[in-house]
Amino acid sequence: MDTILTTMLRTLLGFSVLFFLTRVLGKKQLSQMTFFTYITGIALGNIAGDMVVHRDIKLIDGVTGLTLWAFLTLAIEYVALKSAKARILLDGEPSIIIKQGKINEKVMKSNKLNMDDLTMLLRIKNIFSITEVDYAILEPNGQLSVLKKVEFENVINKDTGIPLQPRKFMPSELVVDGSIVKKNLRELNLSEDWLLNELKKKGINRITDTFYAELQSDGTVFAEKSSN
Repeated sequence: MDTILTTMLRTLLGFSVLFFLTRVLGKKQLSQMTFFTYITGIALGNIAGDMVVHRDIKLIDGVTGLTLWAFLTLAIEYVALKSAKARILLDGEPSIIIKQGKINEKVMKSNKLNMDDLTMLLRIKNIFSITEVDYAILEPNGQLSVLKKVEFENVINKDTGIPLQPRKFMPSELVVDGSIVKKNLRELNLSEDWLLNELKKKGINRITDTFYAELQSDGTVFAEKSSN
């Protein structure tokens, strides 16, 4: 029983510290935008895991290691923010794999990229022929950004010449599981009375009877009645 309680305590502490430090590191760390932030995330997870399962590691040592690693990461990110040279060293630079429809073999070799890798990355972008590509850029996080040749680009609304109406609102949740999302109502400058009137138009007489309601970009409301 003591062993189980000790494990639970160490797990709770490790989880809490890791959660707090992840919040401190910010959204860039969560999104793992670069190789450095990816490795940092793995390292923090390993330190927290070792602190939980290895009893020979003191809790204070584990917490100290996690905290120091996180603040070293913050310090390096700050240096990268202030220095372009440091940013290139830490994050790397984008590499042009395809330029004006031509594959750059030297750049592919320097990035340890073969044709199977390239065609796979293109297929992820719904491109099944290299002949469609004007530029392809390998980003520091390993993702491929693609600019298609003009003749293969998708038609956008602007190209059709059809008069377009600007969006009145950004689509937002208004009701979820019978509860009003008050934060969204405030940001949209809408009232609960307005919302209830809109729901009544949909045949829903009470907020609590609403399973889901969403404000559309044109100002209308999509709503579904709860089945309960």
